[in-house]
Amino acid sequence: MALHRPRILSVIPPMTQLNTPYPATAYLTGFLRSRGFHAEQTDLALALVLELLSPAGLPKLRAAAEAIPGKKRSPTLKTFLNQFDRYLSTIGPAIALLQGRDGSIAHRIGSRAFLPEGPRFAALDNYVGEDGGDPLAWAFGALGVQDRARHLATLYLNDLADVLREAVDTRFEFVRYAEALARSQASFDPLATALAGEPTLVDTTLQNLAISAVDRSRPDIVLISVPFPGSVYAAFRIAQTIKATYPQVVTVLGGGYVNTELRELAEPRVFDHFDYLTLDDGEKPLLALFEHLAGERPRLNLVRTFTRVEGAVRYFNNQEPDIPFEETGTPTWDGLPLDRYLSLLDMLNPMHRLWSDGHWNKLTVAHGCYWKKCSFCDVSLDYISRFEAASARTLVDRIERIVDETGHSGFHFVDEAAPPKALRALAEELQRRNLAISWWGNIRFEKSFTPELCLQLADSGCIAVSGGLEVASDRLLALMKKGVSVEQVARVTRAFSQAGVLVHAYLMYGFPTQTVQDTVDALEYVRQLFAENCIQSGFFHRFACTVHSPIGLHPAEYGIRLQPLPPGKFARNDVDFIDPTGVDHDRLGKALNKALYNYMHGIGLDTDPRAWFDDRVPKPRVGRHFIARALAARHT
Repeated sequence: MALHRPRILSVIPPMTQLNTPYPATAYLTGFLRSRGFHAEQTDLALALVLELLSPAGLPKLRAAAEAIPGKKRSPTLKTFLNQFDRYLSTIGPAIALLQGRDGSIAHRIGSRAFLPEGPRFAALDNYVGEDGGDPLAWAFGALGVQDRARHLATLYLNDLADVLREAVDTRFEFVRYAEALARSQASFDPLATALAGEPTLVDTTLQNLAISAVDRSRPDIVLISVPFPGSVYAAFRIAQTIKATYPQVVTVLGGGYVNTELRELAEPRVFDHFDYLTLDDGEKPLLALFEHLAGERPRLNLVRTFTRVEGAVRYFNNQEPDIPFEETGTPTWDGLPLDRYLSLLDMLNPMHRLWSDGHWNKLTVAHGCYWKKCSFCDVSLDYISRFEAASARTLVDRIERIVDETGHSGFHFVDEAAPPKALRALAEELQRRNLAISWWGNIRFEKSFTPELCLQLADSGCIAVSGGLEVASDRLLALMKKGVSVEQVARVTRAFSQAGVLVHAYLMYGFPTQTVQDTVDALEYVRQLFAENCIQSGFFHRFACTVHSPIGLHPAEYGIRLQPLPPGKFARNDVDFIDPTGVDHDRLGKALNKALYNYMHGIGLDTDPRAWFDDRVPKPRVGRHFIARALAARHT
């Protein structure tokens, strides 16, 4: 079938995020429209949640919960069934509040006499003061009515998500769905078994939404982008539905998960659902694929594309230059229901909330990473290794067009690490045009971010930055090739904080050769950074070795030995390894996360870090005022 100027539908599959659209479809739709294609987009992640958690969806959820024998019902299910009428009457107002459509209901929700309260609300007891008063008064005071209500409404939705998980589908979560079926699964069997199984209420709802989306758009080609393992199962379920209902529609899979996990794909069953898979940036492979489908390019000349030929997986890559970053066009959110996204407030931390609260236009300052040396990162892959920047004029032109289209002036720059030089030029151009926006993004805590530059970035609209402190150990930072030291991170983060910019630190534990002593020392550094108001938020990630990183490619240089990858033809990315230290990092991780959660709420900042660990750990070797002295020395 020759497709001349095909109609294209790009799909965001469950689950990604609920407060703002995941940007992959916006990027592709904007690019394809700039090339004259009829391109539309839809967010089935948002649509699925809004359908399940609605006055029409809750009775179906109740039926599933009632099917569970009484003796097996958890407190979550019992609360839901006992107070079902209240859930039914309050779900609409709670959703409307989180969508920003009905702020007046905040007064009733904030009273805590309106919404039914399940087990998720028990966490509020942690905030009760000595006087036994209002547990949320410290966070919202007398005037924070809207935020207080949105926090309570978020807990309410989390209770309902727990009901869904217990009564309907144990794999369900708001930000990831059936993640275990796809994360580094060498075998396709678990995913195939799930797809062949009896559909759950979540599945049938998603199937109906997919059919409705195709009916509306009448596409010739459906593009599905999967950024994370937690969106893979739903992507395959959507493609399965499309193939069963509209077999003539061409289905294409791409996205971050494909680019990292499926580079050695050899599993033919994938192509029962998808006709093609493309790697890395999609613009060039899709243009080549469209030419092929139109009969204007032989299959041999496809670009970075997998397909099935005579029952076997084939990879075609006619190496052609990618579309320059400057020429990829302006993302568009046209067709996405921006007024229906949910601004969730799940953590009472002003920095941490940015990931789930409010609409953010997602944009990229530069393609790839200008540093591309970190030993734990996929520096061998295109999304890191190919660095290209656009001019500040081009970026601000895009910003102005996006603000005009969406009506929102908030931007999240989703770079691997936005270059200081490019951010300075961007700030100057924003200031020259006298354009008022708010923006935040990821950086490296490098010395180029002087106090003067931090002030300039803040004046241009920067409200927050995030960056990798990782293990907070100079020895391990050097092994990581981060190019920063703990003292330098302290000075840079303090400069941002003093400029009024919130700072989030990405932290890591379980790095090769990391000892218990290293871990305790790192937590002491983190404690001091919080105490000195250098950082306001953070998150500890468990280190994972990937086959595309320098550690995965040269393990002996990092003192470890890789375990053989399991046999299989599907996903290959994370690789297990043997670390001679023999440390139980998972056990230590529980203490690290407990400490960090408290630090983010201003609790325990004077506590010895050893108090967070269940087992005896060594005393920190770090001076208790190391960060304070490092900051003071800078000014002497």
